[in-house]
Amino acid sequence: MLESIELVIGIAVLAVLVIGGGAAALVRRARGRDVEELPEGRPRPGVDYAPGVGDDDRAPRDSATRTVEELPALGDVDASETPAPPAQAEPQPERPAPVAGRLVRLRERLSRSNTALGQGLLALLSRERVDESTWEEVEETLLLADLGAGPTEELVDRLRERVRVLGTRDADSVRELLAEELVELVGPDLDRTLATTPHDGRPAVVLVVGVNGTGKTTTVGKLARVLVAEDKDVVLGAADTFRAAAADQLQTWGERVGVPTVRSFADGADPASVAFDAVRAGAEGEVDVVLLDTAGRLQNKVGLMDELGKVKRVAEKALAAASPEGGGIDEVLLVLDATTGQNGLQQAKVFAEAVAVTGIVLTKLDGTAKGGIVVSVQRQLGVPVKLVGLGEGADDLAPFEPRAFVDALLD
Repeated sequence: MLESIELVIGIAVLAVLVIGGGAAALVRRARGRDVEELPEGRPRPGVDYAPGVGDDDRAPRDSATRTVEELPALGDVDASETPAPPAQAEPQPERPAPVAGRLVRLRERLSRSNTALGQGLLALLSRERVDESTWEEVEETLLLADLGAGPTEELVDRLRERVRVLGTRDADSVRELLAEELVELVGPDLDRTLATTPHDGRPAVVLVVGVNGTGKTTTVGKLARVLVAEDKDVVLGAADTFRAAAADQLQTWGERVGVPTVRSFADGADPASVAFDAVRAGAEGEVDVVLLDTAGRLQNKVGLMDELGKVKRVAEKALAAASPEGGGIDEVLLVLDATTGQNGLQQAKVFAEAVAVTGIVLTKLDGTAKGGIVVSVQRQLGVPVKLVGLGEGADDLAPFEPRAFVDALLD
């Protein structure tokens, strides 16, 4: 019995020595010393599995069987034999969605939010009996939709006459009647094309203005995507030097579609200087369009509005230096938040006086039932709505199409 116990103890001691020797060999190996070969078939920490907390031989890294002697010592690896890391592919610019038909594709989103105007009028005029109280409700619906007093009176008078002549008021007839009158009110003959055709020796220049919070910088980025989708070369000018993140935000938009951004990294840089550099860079690079973002301004701040006028004048000086033809800014787009209603019209008037606005961009049109703002802002300024924002997606900026807009209201 005693001999058996001694035999077991002896075997245990031998096992400890073997295991201890293996562990010591690993330590010596890590320090670059001579080591002994590990027991055959035993996975090697740091070789056959990744070492770490809880190493337990259950995470094989390499199924090939190699002895310790076959492995290079630390510091003896030939760099030429080490496989190079895979080359990182250059990020490819995004390809924006086609511009044609965008408003049609987005009409469902628009129709969901403008039921008060289109669907409300349809319900009223489809009644079996249209009396004076009905016409008062029609007028109220139009005013609540921010159509404005003048256009409302004009539309009600025309609808009264046509309903009287029409006689029958089935749903299809009333819908077509409304569609025709609303399209006429929106202005189907207004020129809504963007002036983005380059000139001889210089690019077209688009100045984008607006108050804080209307989504102006985002609109510039989305407009760049519209132009890229039309195969135009574009340069962005980050002339909003007051808001710290504006230039970074604009540059990110540009990088997504491979468009360069001219900006200043100095605090409080002169926005007119940035505009000048952007126009000059566009001319030297022979690009098609330069888009100039500007700082959001309150329409009642005279000094800021004067500075905006300076940005425009300096950009025109850059155009004169770039081409003997010179010329002025091709397009001045005023970005308005459609949800602000009549207050947006007051903003529009002041900006129009400062920089001669040529077109309107209505953002957040999908978030309001006040679709009448399209008509009222055009009447107040005498310039057309050229673009509308219908969501937060990168390609949710669409050229404004009167018939598609009206169809969406009546869906």
